[in-house]
Amino acid sequence: MRIAELFERTEPVFSFEFFPPKTARGVETLYQTIGQLRELEPSFVSVTYGAGGTTRDLTVDLVTRIRSEIGIEAMAHLTCVGAGRTELAAVLDELRGRGIENVLALRGDPPRDRDSFEPAADGFAHAAELVAFIRAREYPFCVGGAGYPEGHVECRDLAMDMRHLVAKVDAGLEFIITQLFFDNRDFFAFVERARAAGIHTPIVPGIMPITNLVQIERFTRMCGAAIPPELMDRLERSRDDEEAVREIGIEHAAAQCRGLLAGGAPGIHFYTLNQSPATRAILRRIRG
Repeated sequence: MRIAELFERTEPVFSFEFFPPKTARGVETLYQTIGQLRELEPSFVSVTYGAGGTTRDLTVDLVTRIRSEIGIEAMAHLTCVGAGRTELAAVLDELRGRGIENVLALRGDPPRDRDSFEPAADGFAHAAELVAFIRAREYPFCVGGAGYPEGHVECRDLAMDMRHLVAKVDAGLEFIITQLFFDNRDFFAFVERARAAGIHTPIVPGIMPITNLVQIERFTRMCGAAIPPELMDRLERSRDDEEAVREIGIEHAAAQCRGLLAGGAPGIHFYTLNQSPATRAILRRIRG
């Protein structure tokens, strides 16, 4: 099913994001985790590329297996990192050949050994170019893209960042999933700016439950998201208590989700970090 069609329904669209593990054992563990989450009835799941655009083949294999064996709609991430037009077309051809209908088109982050993004030879520098490439070649995919409530980490000018989003939508995006954030006011302000700019596609908030303080501090430095001071104070007081940090994170994420849905968000996209307990706990709370 094309993901854009899910947003035509009245019920919220819940989705989960996973990343390809580095080992065969990790792949099987992930596959079991997704199977456990099946009972939560996600509308779809997505699978990222590995760091720096690696694991493309594994991403394709995982989305194919999730869709055909577990029976959950699956979306493959596709980035511009380290790939020219020929390689990107080959990946898209493979996805189409395997019956995958949904792609999340991203520029992607630079590899860890690079300070900045550099397009590959005959590649693309921006996600809008990748979206336009997919549309120009008349691939049948439903194409989604990323939005940044607090601005992209490389573009803190919110007006300019919104112009970049408009370019992606004009190129052919059908829905938007946001970067993680922890203050719902950032999301609703982002949606307001998008609507004022003429964007009418569904905008889905991306939520990452805080389960490890050191880990989330690293993620927020990478993506430029801010943790509200009052939340950070609570987490700092429990820094040495992993279970307390996890409970604070789940409580905050559940409150975020309730507020987002009450405010009109069409669903929630959970960044699971390949784990199920926090996502399961949050969904139980907001559905209960």
